[in-house]
Amino acid sequence: MLCPWRTANLGLLLILTVFLVTEAEGAARPNNSLILQNSKENLTLASSSSCMDGTQITQNNSAFPTEVNISWPILMGKNAVLCCPITLKYLIITWEIILKDQPSCKKAYKKETNETKETNCTDERITWVSRPDQNLDLQIRPVAITHDGYYRCIMGAPGGNFYHGYHLEVLVTPEVTLFQSRNGTVVCKAVAGKPAAQISWIPEGDCVTEQKCWNNGTVTVKSACHWEGHNVSTVTCRVSHLTGNRSLDIELLPVAGAKKSAKLYIPYIILAIILIIVGFIFLLKISGCRKYKWNKTEATPVVEEDEMQPYASYTEKNNPLYDTTNKVKVSQALQSEAGTSLHAL
Repeated sequence: MLCPWRTANLGLLLILTVFLVTEAEGAARPNNSLILQNSKENLTLASSSSCMDGTQITQNNSAFPTEVNISWPILMGKNAVLCCPITLKYLIITWEIILKDQPSCKKAYKKETNETKETNCTDERITWVSRPDQNLDLQIRPVAITHDGYYRCIMGAPGGNFYHGYHLEVLVTPEVTLFQSRNGTVVCKAVAGKPAAQISWIPEGDCVTEQKCWNNGTVTVKSACHWEGHNVSTVTCRVSHLTGNRSLDIELLPVAGAKKSAKLYIPYIILAIILIIVGFIFLLKISGCRKYKWNKTEATPVVEEDEMQPYASYTEKNNPLYDTTNKVKVSQALQSEAGTSLHAL
């Protein structure tokens, strides 16, 4: 005979067991997803690094490329670590460093004899990260502008040589300045940047941009703008660079110097006008005097002849010489008349 209470207990126990199993499965699912998320984060962090461990390289050795080159921009003053993705079967590792205007530097490590060798390496800031038998990576502490160049890890293995190179580009942050000159022109400068910075304006104005290259590879960019005739009170200079972008604002001031200089020129302009008027009047006077003198010189001989006639008649009347001359002339006239009469007879 079945007992009802025992049957009820067995059913309750079965339900409780099923419930606990279901809860256990539900609790396990979030933990699995969390673990998967963490593994993805670790994979992302690993893929962002330029170095790979030896196990990964060994597993992928059959598909390992013969030569790899990477462009790597790095900020001046930072520390750089150049990784050499070696295999477990390498025989010799050689770092070849080619810098501008310098002989090629070589740092070699031979695994069989645990021996290192350097050739033409004088820069003490470029060293092994640690002992070559423990870590074959190269480090630069700190990075200078002279470290711009090509770095290559040469891995000598039984199957041949493998190359892993870095085109190291040293970046230099430019020094940005913004000011307004006396004539109202606003000047924005990005001094000694590498590579050259890009300058833009908000709002756009009448701008002239020029560059100056220095011997160390840096470039100074200068942009001068003015906004004459535009209703602009504030302008923004935006400098774009690989090391980061910057924006500087400046409030345009009234060009007091221009107004002051205009006021200074006003007295000179008035003086020039006065001098022109005086000179014109003086020329008129000179031309009038010349005309008067010319007319006077033309009238003078007539007046002198008129004035001289009374004097000449007076002289002839009162001067004995003129009387004698007249008498001689009269007698000569009478004689000529008498001669004429005799001839007529």
